[in-house]
Amino acid sequence: MKSKILFLSALIFVLISGCSTKNKSYYNILNFGAKADGETLNTNAIQETINSCYKNGGGTVLIPPGAFVTGPVRLLNNIDLYLAQGARLIGSPDTSDYRIDGTNHGIIYAYQARNISITGEGEIDGQGTSFHLKDSAHILTDYNRQYTRQGDQYAPDEIFPPDGPVEYIARPGMMIVIVQCENVTIKDVTLKDSPVWTIRIGDCDDVLVSGISIHNNLLIPNSDGIHCTTSRNIRISDCDIRAGDDAIIVTGFGTNVVVSGDPVDAGDYSTREFGNKTGYAENVTVSNCILQSRSAGIRVGYGSHSIRNCIFQDLVIYGSNRGLGVFSRDEGTIENIMFSNIIIENRIHSGHWWGNGEPVHVSAITQNPGMPAGHIKNICFNNIIANSETGIVIYGTEESHLEEISLKNINLTIHDSKLRDTYGGNFDLRPVADLEYAIFKHDIPGLYAGYVDRLTIEDFTLNWQNNLASYFTNGIYCENFNSLLIDGFNGRQAHLSGNQAAINIKNGSDVIIRNFIAKKGCTRFLDTEHIRGKFSLNNNELSGIQ
Repeated sequence: MKSKILFLSALIFVLISGCSTKNKSYYNILNFGAKADGETLNTNAIQETINSCYKNGGGTVLIPPGAFVTGPVRLLNNIDLYLAQGARLIGSPDTSDYRIDGTNHGIIYAYQARNISITGEGEIDGQGTSFHLKDSAHILTDYNRQYTRQGDQYAPDEIFPPDGPVEYIARPGMMIVIVQCENVTIKDVTLKDSPVWTIRIGDCDDVLVSGISIHNNLLIPNSDGIHCTTSRNIRISDCDIRAGDDAIIVTGFGTNVVVSGDPVDAGDYSTREFGNKTGYAENVTVSNCILQSRSAGIRVGYGSHSIRNCIFQDLVIYGSNRGLGVFSRDEGTIENIMFSNIIIENRIHSGHWWGNGEPVHVSAITQNPGMPAGHIKNICFNNIIANSETGIVIYGTEESHLEEISLKNINLTIHDSKLRDTYGGNFDLRPVADLEYAIFKHDIPGLYAGYVDRLTIEDFTLNWQNNLASYFTNGIYCENFNSLLIDGFNGRQAHLSGNQAAINIKNGSDVIIRNFIAKKGCTRFLDTEHIRGKFSLNNNELSGIQ
């Protein structure tokens, strides 16, 4: 009871402070005509509050308890948009309310601002579900069924996929867009039901996202959680994100900003006055988060700008189509990326979602004809526990080899999928230039690696559930590689009665395999084909082979 009295006293103090424009620290939107009736469109009142606060040197714009409907509002320098406990900022259900100077926006946006924040224990509701058709599936033509294991029976259009995604006709823009800004904080708020990306952090420098919750409708396509595009010095921690697409993303996409109806030229980063001045997506840390996604829990990649120096640690990823993904599809390089101390539980989903149940996916393949994908190098996965319906995929190409890929202390359990007959036994590399490599039939080993230079696999424990689909094969399968170390693999082939080897390697050079331990039911240790250079087998325990 005492804690409630203290809280109410503190809240009354904040509200009283906000009621007086003589106190330049607090500006209550109620004083500028906002109405908490859940019906009145408060866009102008909220923007007038922000403008007044800005003109007086900045401060806190208070959203008090109540339901406030709004269209887009723009944050300006030195503004903290504070949502009190019990405050609900609700996106208008009318798409025409989101058009400003001919441009489609979401609820909050900022462009070339410094020292801005969105904080408090209140809620921002995008009402995304209301813009979607719950009985109509969202279908794209970015693959060709003829290349899949199932052929015409792969994801048939006449069957509505229970996992979504659902279709839409028109919807607002991204719920929160922060572009070319510096010293940005988003903290403690709850964001729900975004109609598309929830937060976009574009071309920014110095951003903190902490303690927020994102709870989106998992059936809505493109409802990503936090999307960082060519931004630097980003810290994301202690968040709970449930998204109908990737949960947390780092890409090298450009700005693509429209101001007053006119596109803004990104120009030379080094000459910019605001935001990222290097042109790299770099120095990103993500920690202590719980993530759910219809696509990837963590996605790194895409875009013409290079990505480097990112750490993802102490995460739980569950109910996702993919766990961790690194993707090169454009000219930008991706390097120095570390994943550690992560628990992953993922599965194959029905419907038009990218991914096919992989706990870890690294790939480089072009989506632009005539332009090879940028290099991926120095990617580390450490201390990963995963339960999955597909194996790990490390997929380079002859034009774009992967370099310095390391997997250490990985414990993977592969179990059966209810969707194995309709979706299983395929690799999904979308987006790609050639649809032959979009979704295509492929055997599924516990770990597949192709076109990799300097691949290290250490302390890898692989467990197979019984009665798996026939498309599961070797424990480890590597091809077209240079320099391979397998140290401490504890596993076997997929099927107890199968004739596949625990390890199958072909078309490679310089191999070290040591400290292998054959799990019960292993029928063969190793198959090799066309191996060049050094070949070393040391201290391999083969007594368990039957």
